[in-house]
Amino acid sequence: MSWLSGEAFTVLGEHVKWADMIGNLLGFGGLALGWRRSVWSWPVQLLSGVVLIAAYLGGHVPGLIGKQLIVIVTAAWGWAQWRRGRRDTGTIAVRFASWPERAALVAGTAVGTVGLALLFTAYPKLSWSPWSDAYIFVGTLAAMVAQARGWLEFWFAWIAVDAVGVPFAFNSGYTFSGLTYSVYFVLVLLGLRSWWLSTREPRATSSNVPQGATA
Repeated sequence: MSWLSGEAFTVLGEHVKWADMIGNLLGFGGLALGWRRSVWSWPVQLLSGVVLIAAYLGGHVPGLIGKQLIVIVTAAWGWAQWRRGRRDTGTIAVRFASWPERAALVAGTAVGTVGLALLFTAYPKLSWSPWSDAYIFVGTLAAMVAQARGWLEFWFAWIAVDAVGVPFAFNSGYTFSGLTYSVYFVLVLLGLRSWWLSTREPRATSSNVPQGATA
């Protein structure tokens, strides 16, 4: 698996590793499958984490490995949630979160971001940009939790992540990564529209036609 850490190509002055390229492609796939409410969104996200861990092994980057392990655990949990939801209702039901649920999601994200940023600050080897890195990572986890619950806030969480991720990548000289985040942003807007419209469908129709089961 050492080839994953090797360079795939150079574009716009940025050296892109095989792991980053494959991870981004899997990320696109997972987001697109989430848009279609396919249960397969979760194993694709899980595989993305496995690929990145394989690339990080032997690189003395325990922080990066630890983050991906958390992503894998969250993806496995989300997978179980969607499989159970589809088994019970025949579809992946989506809705807006209640105000208490939104408050819990925002509070958890805020506390998690501060806590992780302080950890990164205390151990600089874990991250060279503690606050931005913590915000993006915890925001990603918040989005995954909201997706697992079938909340439309899933997409808003991704918008919040991209709002920092895109300029952060460009300002750091990672032009290709910034372009990748920009594509994510477009997919997020399309996914938000799709889920939003699905909440306005008659219940009788959505319960009779399984959605997101065969994508």
